[in-house]
Amino acid sequence: MKEIVLDTETTGISVKDGHRIVEIGCIELDNLIPTKNRFHCYLNPERKVSEKALEVHGYSDSFLSEKKKFREIVDDFLKFIKDKRLIIHNAEFDLSHLNNELKIIGKNKIDNEVVDTVVLARNKFPGSQNSLDALCKRYRIDNSKRVQHTALIDCDLLAKVYINLIDQKEPTLNFKNKEEDVLKLNFEKVVYSTKVIKPSSDELKNHQIYLKTSLKKNFY
Repeated sequence: MKEIVLDTETTGISVKDGHRIVEIGCIELDNLIPTKNRFHCYLNPERKVSEKALEVHGYSDSFLSEKKKFREIVDDFLKFIKDKRLIIHNAEFDLSHLNNELKIIGKNKIDNEVVDTVVLARNKFPGSQNSLDALCKRYRIDNSKRVQHTALIDCDLLAKVYINLIDQKEPTLNFKNKEEDVLKLNFEKVVYSTKVIKPSSDELKNHQIYLKTSLKKNFY
């Protein structure tokens, strides 16, 4: 099954305050294995970036002013995610912004199947911190590159977190049936060899002297 790990960065938190998307990042998974197919773009939000958002992702107004607008990339984006399950951390946030962008240009809302990794984490670790950084720490995933929030870096980390959350880790050795495994070995093909080390004449002579000396000491 093909899935899309998706993340966005925005000018601020709420679409009700007129905030817009400044970056979209997507990584495709095929049976949980990342493929080479990625979608990434910076966007001109047609408004100023809030100070708090600037601290989070670092994309300035001057940097974004030269980028494409959402309407210019929307067809490529929708084609990339078509008929694929979306994996999103805190899906409500990203979907509200994506659907707002689609609404502005007169397009339908996203109707893909969505897996919210925040919900997965809350169900698995109730009462624990479930931020992306906290989950990376829990699963010992290196997030040292995440100095600031950027969509593709967050997607890469989220893909690893997601695989751990659904317990699809790399195969490990299974010792439950080790006795059966031992019986399957063909011992006729196992060759044992022992190297015999013979003492030299000098070593034999010294050994005899040692024995005589030792016997005298014990006797007296």
